Amino acid sequence: MQQSPVPPETPIYRRIADGLREAILSGELRDGDRLPGENALMAQYGIARATARQALSVLINEGLAVPRRGSGVYVRQFRPIRRHGSRRLSHGRWGRGQAIWDADTEGRPYTVDEVHVDRETAEEDVARVLGGSDVWVRRRRYSVDGRPVQLSVSYFPAALVEGTPVVAEDTGPGGVYARLGELGSAPAHFTEEVRARMPHPHETVQLDLPAGTPVIAIMRTAFTEEGVPVEVNEMVLDAASYVLQYDFDA
Repeated sequence: MQQSPVPPETPIYRRIADGLREAILSGELRDGDRLPGENALMAQYGIARATARQALSVLINEGLAVPRRGSGVYVRQFRPIRRHGSRRLSHGRWGRGQAIWDADTEGRPYTVDEVHVDRETAEEDVARVLGGSDVWVRRRRYSVDGRPVQLSVSYFPAALVEGTPVVAEDTGPGGVYARLGELGSAPAHFTEEVRARMPHPHETVQLDLPAGTPVIAIMRTAFTEEGVPVEVNEMVLDAASYVLQYDFDA
């Protein structure tokens, strides 16, 4: 009778990583806790430094830990933000003065900083969508639970928003979409293009991304009921911090 082949033994660095992962997910190790270093793992398991480094690299690559130069490797446990593609943009939300981000964070504290509003000449791809290169641009960064999670750059036709609250740093209840509605150009339809990529250097800094963490790039265009584009929004999301939810009818 032919015997079944014996499955290969799991490499020790994987077993060590599995144990540390279980400690993180169970709550034994919490966000910000320092993981055992290479020297500690070498002493505990009798392994080479390269093997200890491999074990820690598994957790770093999974987004569960982050290295800090000269300090060690720390737990990076963060409850993902569930971004519901259509629900967050409903007129019933911003039309009542509610912030879009309230739908994403569900009561978790968030902040908006690094807000810059300037009149600029748009790049060709944005100018093509908006029908002109003269635009007002809003740049900002969003943080949830004290962690930077998203960068956003919105472009608006200058002729539409010049001298309105859309170009103020604080746009008021309901944000820019409510202000566009007051101008008679309320968004009625949105298109989003989503792709994954590695971050640019300045994005890595602004989002405080661990090495090897990808980002989700979303380009959204807002249209009026008549099909006129009134905003292009380029967003960069920390991929480890998000779950993207889209609902469809069959």
